[in-house]
Amino acid sequence: MGNTEWATLLAMCTAVSFSPGPNTTLSTALAANHGLRRALRFCVAVPVGWALLLVLCGAGLGLLIIDNPPVRWAIQWAGAAYMLWLAFKLSRTQHLGTVDASRLSVGFWQGVALQFLNIKAWMLAITLTGGWVIHANGEVATNPTERLVQVVGVGMAFAFCSNFTYACVGSVLRQWLGQGTRLIWFNRGLASLLVVTAGWVLLA
Repeated sequence: MGNTEWATLLAMCTAVSFSPGPNTTLSTALAANHGLRRALRFCVAVPVGWALLLVLCGAGLGLLIIDNPPVRWAIQWAGAAYMLWLAFKLSRTQHLGTVDASRLSVGFWQGVALQFLNIKAWMLAITLTGGWVIHANGEVATNPTERLVQVVGVGMAFAFCSNFTYACVGSVLRQWLGQGTRLIWFNRGLASLLVVTAGWVLLA
């Protein structure tokens, strides 16, 4: 890729990765409630799921999903329902380190699966593969496989760095949140963000 392509790709990944969303919200919540080590599994899961999503879109699956309304709607509703469920679990977490099944608990594979339940992520992956993998400066690329590897590498790096950054913020706030009812209101605030995100996904 040329310098202009790299610059626009990095700018887009920065804006998308570091803006608040379901991934960064959960990274913050997991670290604040359970510590940085617990959140690290999710921080690793996000780029893994994102890489798989990009590869599938590069193979053409993304366009098939977007062009098939029943499948697209199923992903939208499933993703929104999952985010609402996570919001409910998060809103009920009132003590630091609560790890039982009735409270917030997002494992590695749940983190990977979350990427596939966000129709916005599919649309973004299609945009990246269409703009930086299949095409090069407005023309059909002669090295799509090489370009896909580059895009996947950049996407994974940004996905991990952004979520790890948010997790570090949550970890720093952990002790402060342990005083009084701060954690309760913090979790309710993050839960509200997940609810808003779920609505945003449904309106896509």
